[in-house]
Amino acid sequence: MRKYKKLTEKQNELLEIAKGGLRRINILHGSVRSGKTWISLVLWCIWIRNMPADKAYIMTAKTLTTLKRNCLDLLEVLAGKNNFKYSLSKKEGELFGRRIYLEGVNDSGAESKIRGMTLQGAYCDEITLFNEDFFNMLLSRLSESEAKLFGTTNPDNPNHWFKINYIDRRDELDFFIMEFLIDDNTFLDERYVEELKKEYTGVFYKRFILGEWCSAEGLVYPMFDKEKHIVSEIPEQFGEAEYYISIDYGTLNPCSMGLWRLDNSCAVRICESYYSGRQKREQLTDEEYYRMLEDLAGDKAIKCVIVDPSAASFITAIRRHGRFAVRKANNNVLDGIRITGTLLQSGKLLFSEDCKDAIREFGIYSWDETKEEDRVVKESDHAMDDIRYFCATIAAKRLL
Repeated sequence: MRKYKKLTEKQNELLEIAKGGLRRINILHGSVRSGKTWISLVLWCIWIRNMPADKAYIMTAKTLTTLKRNCLDLLEVLAGKNNFKYSLSKKEGELFGRRIYLEGVNDSGAESKIRGMTLQGAYCDEITLFNEDFFNMLLSRLSESEAKLFGTTNPDNPNHWFKINYIDRRDELDFFIMEFLIDDNTFLDERYVEELKKEYTGVFYKRFILGEWCSAEGLVYPMFDKEKHIVSEIPEQFGEAEYYISIDYGTLNPCSMGLWRLDNSCAVRICESYYSGRQKREQLTDEEYYRMLEDLAGDKAIKCVIVDPSAASFITAIRRHGRFAVRKANNNVLDGIRITGTLLQSGKLLFSEDCKDAIREFGIYSWDETKEEDRVVKESDHAMDDIRYFCATIAAKRLL
């Protein structure tokens, strides 16, 4: 069997299989950094060069930004700038003389924009992030003779619509699927692979490293260890230290605030404020919560306050006083949980023994196993939310 230069054994295997003919739906799935996106774009280039130039093609991702980052810039390198040009503003590109429409699945009206198309080919980046209606509509638009769809994805929940309706039914469909794992990518530095494997924990390790379609079960942060993560004294400063406060705002539900000290080695939750209007049977005003914020900050120079982005009135109240810079938190739940878990796993997220509500919530914060999607149980999660805001918005940029 002929071996192609600069390809892994798994990538060579895929191209040999492709010589025997592709299917209507062609999917590469598996772990991160496994080489599946790179070889899927090579396959897309090879296939499209042999397709009619007067037909329509499309490339899609969750957003146009992710399509550019994950695929278009790489495709420009693979095909060469003379063979591939694109404009995000026009949402069009040209690959080997074929017009390529570009679309973000999350864009307003994305489904309606492809409804009238007749397509020869489609490329989909990270299919599990797609809306099911959009994907079904896209397949219905692939009505030209020998039309094909190419796609990549990391595994997700086994109850995900793509797993149930397509992967599990692959024997009934004109469907090809191939798994790629990080250890298949022999071009990666061994130390990098070793470190990357350490960065993923729990369900994210099973999906993004082992390539398993698995459910999120049990505690969200099973790696939290009181012996490892709780400190009686603040570690010595390593590099310039900054102070932040993260807030999950609540009215009847608890309002959780945490004061953090961040340096180049770790982030420490020094102290916290936690108030439940329902438990106390007294709802506080924004001004009363602001006084709690002032008390928590004390005389420390706070770099900024990270707040739940839905707390519009409280954000306004903080800004009106003029002492603190305010930043709306990154509220992507699953990404935030993954980042927080990575920081815990690496020992870079520590907690003063005085942070009793945060410590309590770590022991009960669980995945909701009754849901088909990855959801947490929405109880006793307020300190967990403010911690996630801080990790995803601030700490990750300095510690990961």
